[in-house]
Amino acid sequence: MKKSTIVFLIIIFETGLFVSAQEENLVSVNQLVVVANNPGPVISKDIYGHFSEHLGACIYGGIWVGTDSKIPNTNGIRNDVLFALREIKVPNLRWPGGCFADTYHWKDGIGPQSKRASIVNTHWGGVTEDNSFGTHEFMKLTELIGCDAYINGNVGSGTVQEMSEWVEYLTSNSDSPMTRLRKENGREEPWKVRYFAIGNENWGCGGNMTAEFYADVMRQFSTYLNNYGDNRLYRVACGPSDYNYAWTETLMKDGGTRNRFQGLSIHYYSLVDGWNNKGSATDFGEWEWFQTLRANLQMDQIIRGHKAIMDRYDPQKAKGLVVDEWGNWFNVEPGTNPGFLYQQNTLRDAITAAIHLNIFNQHADRIKIANLAQTVNVLQAVILTKDDKMVLTPTWHVFRMFRVHQDARLLNIDLRCEDYVYGDRKIPSISASASVDNKGAVHISLANLNPNKSITVTCPVIGENYKKVSGEVLTSGTMNAMNTFEKADNVTPSVFNGFTYKGGVLTITMPSKSVVVLELVK
Repeated sequence: MKKSTIVFLIIIFETGLFVSAQEENLVSVNQLVVVANNPGPVISKDIYGHFSEHLGACIYGGIWVGTDSKIPNTNGIRNDVLFALREIKVPNLRWPGGCFADTYHWKDGIGPQSKRASIVNTHWGGVTEDNSFGTHEFMKLTELIGCDAYINGNVGSGTVQEMSEWVEYLTSNSDSPMTRLRKENGREEPWKVRYFAIGNENWGCGGNMTAEFYADVMRQFSTYLNNYGDNRLYRVACGPSDYNYAWTETLMKDGGTRNRFQGLSIHYYSLVDGWNNKGSATDFGEWEWFQTLRANLQMDQIIRGHKAIMDRYDPQKAKGLVVDEWGNWFNVEPGTNPGFLYQQNTLRDAITAAIHLNIFNQHADRIKIANLAQTVNVLQAVILTKDDKMVLTPTWHVFRMFRVHQDARLLNIDLRCEDYVYGDRKIPSISASASVDNKGAVHISLANLNPNKSITVTCPVIGENYKKVSGEVLTSGTMNAMNTFEKADNVTPSVFNGFTYKGGVLTITMPSKSVVVLELVK
């Protein structure tokens, strides 16, 4: 047992805050103990990353409108979307896919716009794309946001040479055909590229490979992904979907394979009742609410399973777990192209975001990157656009509230709470995490999963005293409340005053179906 864990348990026993195993099923007091003077690992800011695939109106119309558009833009990138992404401090952006990545040939998207090859997006809607948004446009986007580039290379239909040359084109300053080509296309200095994925979902749309076959292919591709100058690639190997622990075992067990990557990706989407019953994003009742949140909470079990395997082969935790696709997946909005995956975003999605981000925070020792699927107009988007209009979704507001955890240090917590019961099933009614930033401010993020009742939480904060407490809350009167182009501010955060702080103990009364973030300042 770790020393920090022993100290944590001693504190709980000595303060009389321990709930026995016999009492656990009869919780009458919801209690969250926060140990503020024994911080743990840094919560990587990159856990708060996003994902922009060439899918539906994510890129074209969502991010990119072109330099000739009447919609205000900077170098063809929508200003309203750009400002919104800056505000939530997007730390990294994954592109160009997704399944699209393993059909994407990067040289089609460079050079003069009029000479770029048009392609058919075979995965998403069968639409023709003119490649007006390519490498230079994406790297400009990351520069304007102020975030790191996370580029997904093509393993499924690409070649080792193609991927190797892309990295050289992006990051090399040596005199070579690729650097000369980049300069001819208007970029003199190389870019910094931090994250580079070696394929996407190669067990499925990326080639239907076995884990053993992919491991060999990944080793080959990785060998030629060079570091140029002072740029150092963080290579992300394609990992499994959901509970496929055998895939992780295969990639981790052999040292020669394991040493060819720095991160291993996993994907998990939350579904109401399986892929054949994804349900409506907006027209749902409490059963769908409960099933969705129940699926959200399974992320913790999935992570624990993959972590256990990684810990066995990598006890120093040198390899990161990369959850680079996550979120709710519902049926598309009626009347929209089924291949565009456009869905509205409600308070349910906000609770989903809070649950996942709390889980990722709690696993900060292993999770180094995560990417919500997706940024604009696709699946659980943070932004919706329609012509020159833009809407910030409830999920966007959660990311804005939770940005305080970025690069803060995780605090030990002990949460004991009542169950949220629906029919013969039950889940915890509260999700939580806590951190301390480099100025000593503590942030506690909570979600009340129960849509029917407010919950009061007793929260002793151990080890430090604070002079000021403030907070925000995101909630609404209905489970399916949403922001629309007609009512863009229907679901927005407000000042939270539902707490007291006395003698080192917070007493927090959370409204039903709500997300709360508190700040404690010395």
